[in-house]
Amino acid sequence: MATDDGIFEGTFKEMFRRHAAGVAIITANYNGVPFGFTATSVASLSAKPPRFTFNMARTSSSWPAVANTSYIGVHMLGLENQELADRFARAGNRFDGDHWELGPHEVPVLKGVTGWLIGQVQMRLSFENNAVVVVEVVEGQVGEDGAPLLYHSGAYSQPVPLDYEI
Repeated sequence: MATDDGIFEGTFKEMFRRHAAGVAIITANYNGVPFGFTATSVASLSAKPPRFTFNMARTSSSWPAVANTSYIGVHMLGLENQELADRFARAGNRFDGDHWELGPHEVPVLKGVTGWLIGQVQMRLSFENNAVVVVEVVEGQVGEDGAPLLYHSGAYSQPVPLDYEI
């Protein structure tokens, strides 16, 4: 049965606007220049060995760094990191200021986040204008515990506890 590829585009977009996602920032160092972007596609892939994945557009200004470097950083964000999430979601020099430093394997590490992991890229799977990147963790640090920053319905949000006990 033939279908119009665009017929469900609106439904798709609306469904994923309703799906809350954790907010993270991906960083990389390419030829001595730091790159980074805000992402909501970070997911755990395996615990042994520790691996995570993320998706990105290959049209992104950060794609050349991700495509050509061996090590990537992922930074999990808390409620207090909304300004940082905004900075890395917009165009411009995301690394102006003292909110970061070079970490293990020369990967930019952001300060004041709820935690960060550095990993070695294991695979880049390109599909049309997008890519899935698989990263195996080699370093990391957990920061302060707090409420995670979420993205839901086109805006930042926070989790709200339910009246439920286990």
